[in-house]
Amino acid sequence: MSSTERDGAARGGVGMSEQKALRVMVVDDHPMWRDAVARDLAEAGFDVVATAGDGLQAVRRAQAASPDVLVLDLNLPELPGVRVCKELVGTNPALRVLVLSASGEHADVLEAVKSGATGYLLKSASTAELLDAVRRTAAGDAVFTPGLAGLVLGEYRRLATEPAPATPDEPGAPQLTDRETEVLRLVAKGLSYKQIAERLVISHRTVQNHVQNTLGKLQLHNRVELVRYAIERGLDEA
Repeated sequence: MSSTERDGAARGGVGMSEQKALRVMVVDDHPMWRDAVARDLAEAGFDVVATAGDGLQAVRRAQAASPDVLVLDLNLPELPGVRVCKELVGTNPALRVLVLSASGEHADVLEAVKSGATGYLLKSASTAELLDAVRRTAAGDAVFTPGLAGLVLGEYRRLATEPAPATPDEPGAPQLTDRETEVLRLVAKGLSYKQIAERLVISHRTVQNHVQNTLGKLQLHNRVELVRYAIERGLDEA
């Protein structure tokens, strides 16, 4: 990450101090890379509450520091990144995880998403792209390096063709409102929360609230399960 990128990205972070700074934790086993990412985030106005160099350390420190966003490498000693993600998101569903990895292998991307990661960015990304990804991840958007979003959506569709566990369709199950169904349909089509908000002319926060309400009503746990539910019912084609 060049000093020029850092300076420009930092200028883009002006105004964050006017709001509550996002709490971010960086996990990577390479000290120079970890320190550079943490420095870039801090210079842009983020509150870097912790860093860690291995999986077990990451779990302990994240539980103590309670970050809003975890910037996580997958290739970690002691405990793999996907295990770290699954354990932390399992105990704190509000935690957003942005994987920052050198690997663009499809299997790694899909495993990370299935473990609870909100987004996946390659380490070839610029500083400005990283900062934007952290902000969007904190807001609940699914952020991916270009080309990987289509891969994940394709996997959602593949999963939808497989037998699914029992879903709450039995009589008496909570019903979605028209707006919740509309939001769910757009999520299934692969739109980000920002795009959905613009399409429906509602706020980003309202979109998030509809998604959270839908997850609760359907007794689902994350966006992966939500999209699978929608595609199984053909909402992505509606």
